This record gives sequence, structure tokens and C-alpha cells, in this order.
Amino acid sequence: MIKRHLSDFVKMESSLAVWRETVHLLRLMSGTVDIPFVAKAFKDVKRLFAGRFPGYRACNTMYHDLQHTTDTMLAMARLMHGATAEGVRFTDRELAVGTLAAMMHDTGYIQESADLEGTGAKHTALHVERSVEFMREYFLAKCFPEELTAACESILLCTGLHVDLGSLQFGSSNLETLGKMLGAGDLLGQMADRCYLEKLLFLFYEYEEGRVPGFKDEFDMLAKTIDFHDTAQERLSKELGAVHRFMRPHFKARWGVDRDVYADIMAQHIRYLKDNLEKHKGNYRALFQRGGLVEKLKKASKSAE
Repeated sequence: MIKRHLSDFVKMESSLAVWRETVHLLRLMSGTVDIPFVAKAFKDVKRLFAGRFPGYRACNTMYHDLQHTTDTMLAMARLMHGATAEGVRFTDRELAVGTLAAMMHDTGYIQESADLEGTGAKHTALHVERSVEFMREYFLAKCFPEELTAACESILLCTGLHVDLGSLQFGSSNLETLGKMLGAGDLLGQMADRCYLEKLLFLFYEYEEGRVPGFKDEFDMLAKTIDFHDTAQERLSKELGAVHRFMRPHFKARWGVDRDVYADIMAQHIRYLKDNLEKHKGNYRALFQRGGLVEKLKKASKSAE
């Protein structure tokens, strides 16, 4: 069977399946990486999104949810593994830091228990800074070494689309590479999601609540995604150092598939939009039927009112 979707390799909607694949890749890269250390943090991140972490509400954003976090984490692990297959060597500490930063990168969308107004989408503009703050408080509570915190912060900040990467202090070329990988993994994870186009409608309502300008309505969000794809490709190739090139060696080494599956899926999404969106402008929701779209959209639009 020809594998065309990410779920043909790993069940992407299962956080457990994604975690097991992440662990497998970490062990392929190093037989001595401290898996229990990273696993404890992942367990707490799952508790956070589920509303079982002290002091916080459950995640209530439908685009930036737990699956987006696990999608990004696996994309990050795949990039690290692909680089390792090409001869790049990461220390056990670097592998742990890269994985931790990925799982923490959108914790800033989670509301504190006392914050009962709206959803976490209202924090869109400052979610990166809030994610760093949560990470720092969590690491302090767990008595993580300060150098680990500083390294993770620099890597996590690379997910901010408006952050000047040249202004960040990484401490080593490997940590800089990991930062660029997380910036790339954040883009790749969401844009290669099988339900990416459907979820863009959820993103519109997150942006509306977060007062992110530039989108008139759902259709406008979908139409502008075509140009965003080109912008994302430029960011991947230039600012993020073309680290997405490591996806192909990952799939070849891990699965015997000599192609970049993420790039193929992303291109397919954009072709679908270009071929169908304008001709179905009056009934564009009919183009997107996966993931229980209609009922979830009703919930998203109601939350944004």
C-alpha cells in the first residue's frame, strides 16, 4: 500500500501512538537519552490540556489543541532523526531539550483556573511569551537546571512568527538548529494535518477572539491560506535555514519511503484549495467534511460571540 497520509505511518489523532513513535525515534538517535525524564513532562502536558493540572482550565481552543502539540512534537522528532541520519550529532541533553520545547510550545493558550472569560484564543498575540512563562515555572517547580531552562526558552521562541531569530542567544550551533527545527515543525505539523483545511475555519474564530487582524470571514481565511503557503515556504527555506530538508532522510531511514511526505501533503492541500475554493464560494463548507466540521464550527462560532 502506498502511504500518502501521516496517519498511514502513525495514528496521528492518538497522543499515545505519537508519543511511542517519538520515543522510538529518540532511542534510534541515542541509546542513553533519558526517556523517563521527558516522559514525566509529557504526562503533565497532557494533564494540562485535559484540565487536570493544578491552577489551569482545560484547553478550549479547537485549532491549537493537544493534537496540534503532538503533531508538532512528532515533526520535531522526525527532523532531529532525519538530521541524525545525515550525520548531525545531538547530545542526549539536546534531544531532551528539543522534545521538551516542542511539547511546551503552545501551553500559553491554556487559561488559568480563575480566568473564566472567553477561551484561550484571546491570548493568541502573546501565547509564545505565555508558553515560555509556563515552561519556566514548570521547570522551576521540577528543579530543572537553569541552563536547561535557558536553552528550552530560546528554542521555544523560534515558533513566534514575528520573533527575530537573529536576536536570540542559543549557546551553540546545535541549539540554534533545534530552534529552527521547532519553528519548522510547528508549521509542518499543522499544515500537513489531514484535516488542516477544515481546522483553518476553527483558526478563524481563534483569530477573531484574539483580535488578530487581516481576515474578514471564514472564506477569507481559506483564500489567504494559498498565499500563506508561499510565505511559509519562504520562512522554511530562509529564516529557518531549510531544516525541513531533513524530513526526506527521516522517512527514508525510518520507513523506506524516499520522499518528503509532509511537503507532498501540504502541496496537495493547496492544490485542492486552488482547484475548488472559488468555484464553490457560495457553499465552501461542503468542500470540508472531515472531523465533524459542522458541529464543531457551531461551537467555535458561538464561543467567539
